[in-house]
Amino acid sequence: MSLLRRQTWRFDRPVYLASTGTTVGPLEARGPLSGNFDKEYASLDCGEKSWPEAEKALMRRAVAFCLAKAGKKEGDMDLFLAGDLMDQTVTSNFIARENRIPFLGLFGACSTSMETLAAGAQLVDSGYAENVLCAVSSHNATAERQFRYPTEYGGPTKLTQTFTVTGAGATIVTREPGKVRVTEATIGRVIDWGIKDASNMGSAMAPAAADTIWTHFQDTGRKPEDYDLIVTGDLSSVGSPILKQLLIEKGLDITKVHQDCGLMIYSPDQPVNAGGSGCACSAVVTYGYLYKRLAEGSLRRVLVVATGALLNSATPKQKDTIPCIAHGVVLESVKEDGR
Repeated sequence: MSLLRRQTWRFDRPVYLASTGTTVGPLEARGPLSGNFDKEYASLDCGEKSWPEAEKALMRRAVAFCLAKAGKKEGDMDLFLAGDLMDQTVTSNFIARENRIPFLGLFGACSTSMETLAAGAQLVDSGYAENVLCAVSSHNATAERQFRYPTEYGGPTKLTQTFTVTGAGATIVTREPGKVRVTEATIGRVIDWGIKDASNMGSAMAPAAADTIWTHFQDTGRKPEDYDLIVTGDLSSVGSPILKQLLIEKGLDITKVHQDCGLMIYSPDQPVNAGGSGCACSAVVTYGYLYKRLAEGSLRRVLVVATGALLNSATPKQKDTIPCIAHGVVLESVKEDGR
């Protein structure tokens, strides 16, 4: 691995995604990306007795699909890197208890998908691991009751509020040649612009996304047109315009290649307010829809920038501002000659 200036890693050894696994809830299954996921549940409880058990089922199935498609077993994995939104990342902890793979629990809120992927790629590139399993999950009912109100409460929501995606995504990072390669990762800084409203996280996270994307281009020397897509995680209809304006003010225009996972996963007529969020938001779009397009070669190079609001259930009540972060990972389609 080589360090490009301050925050960007370039993986000198070939690092690949061996496979992916994705599961989603019923609302996501009715969205425009339906058919790109391995399991689409018909009910929010995923056939389980409680919301936490439902979220475990999401991650458990995503991991199982990922392993099966790669022809791997749990014992073939050197490390399991995972995270979620529940207190003390309990979903990941319980899945790690089941699979018994050496475990590192990571938390970057909704940015955890790219945090785990960047860390996994670094471990494989450095030679400390051969196969790293990365996974994240979120569930609308577990997250809403923790950060806002129980879904049964039925309280009004703000139009700026995002909707936590119900789902899970998993991937295996390996040195074994595959169709999608991880080439770079830009590790974000914590950015806080003083926003206190937990129902307006798109605005809070947009400056962090802008900082990471700007840094990525400064570190790599590339231009937006070098990418087929620059995808953010959870900025929604509120944060996405702010991101683009912040970058335009710096002389960087990503308008033609930018999309947001929170807007891609739902249709405009679905009851999700400003769009999707949650650990699973960027994970299921990346490991489902984007992975397929990269593997078939219809996308050549994609920068995925997952964004996270680093708050807990208490800090908004204490009138604290919301610190945010964004991590970016570059995924590239592998040509027939292996390059």
